[in-house]
Amino acid sequence: MTQATARAHSNIALIKYWGKRAGPGNLPAVGSISVTLDTLYTDTRVVFDPALAADRAQLDDAPADTTRLTPFLDLIRQRAGIDTRAAIVSHNNFPTGAGLASSASGFAALTLAATRAAGLDLDRRELSMLARQGSGSAARSIFGGLVEMHRGERDDGSDAYAEPILAPEDWPLDVVVAITDTASKKINSSIGMSNLDQRSDYYDAWVAHSESDLAGMREAIAARDFETLGALSEMSCLKLHGLMLSTRPGLIYWNPATVAAMHAVRDLRDAGTPVYFTIDAGPQVKALCPPSHSAEVARALAAVPGVLDTRRTGLGPAAYLLP
Repeated sequence: MTQATARAHSNIALIKYWGKRAGPGNLPAVGSISVTLDTLYTDTRVVFDPALAADRAQLDDAPADTTRLTPFLDLIRQRAGIDTRAAIVSHNNFPTGAGLASSASGFAALTLAATRAAGLDLDRRELSMLARQGSGSAARSIFGGLVEMHRGERDDGSDAYAEPILAPEDWPLDVVVAITDTASKKINSSIGMSNLDQRSDYYDAWVAHSESDLAGMREAIAARDFETLGALSEMSCLKLHGLMLSTRPGLIYWNPATVAAMHAVRDLRDAGTPVYFTIDAGPQVKALCPPSHSAEVARALAAVPGVLDTRRTGLGPAAYLLP
């Protein structure tokens, strides 16, 4: 038996990814820019065991379906020249499948652990391209801090990968997560973003404007311009959910507490607190702010009716192996 254990951190996109290019390889239709979160992570152990007749998995102490995992592991087995089945044990320290990017941290941790257990020593770009094939956002969780995922143009996906923009210590930022529902969402992201060119009249506009959004965010990051970074993040978030609402059938991930938390963030900002919200495919609100204001933001969001819990986090590191 050969084994390895890895930890990867969740990430939250500031300029959002939604939609896929045609063809195999889980290729994104648009690029994205994200922040990796320090206190939200997945730990995954992979054991390649000749005694196993099939892959098996456990997530958060319960048996897990391997329908999505086996084809991904097959990519690694093919590359390593092995056919041994694997046992996977994974744990998230935050709600799974609830709009907090557990698939991003999960597939990033699985990528690093499985490749090492299979005897491969891939560089970060190769890991990112591999993780992308499990979950598009997982390509970003291979790295820490502020990260950009490139859409790419090639059909083989060789130019569709993530790379770091700034390390966590280069621009300290905090994110306060307002958790409004701990249940798994009814429609996962992969299903929600499928065939958007046929399901939404707004999809072409979403893709057409993505490059200008990315360029604006790059400039804001280079200038350490928090106000512009925050405004672009809110704009991208609202455009994403506008696209979701326009999808047939319409995707509504928000609940009443989600909307109340968004208003709470804007009320704080109107009163002079530098804070902006972003929301992925789920009901949880993430508030970006300088570290000196995160306690104030957490108190305000905790007081919103329907907010079940708040989590404060700084920017986190790249995926890494555990002993």
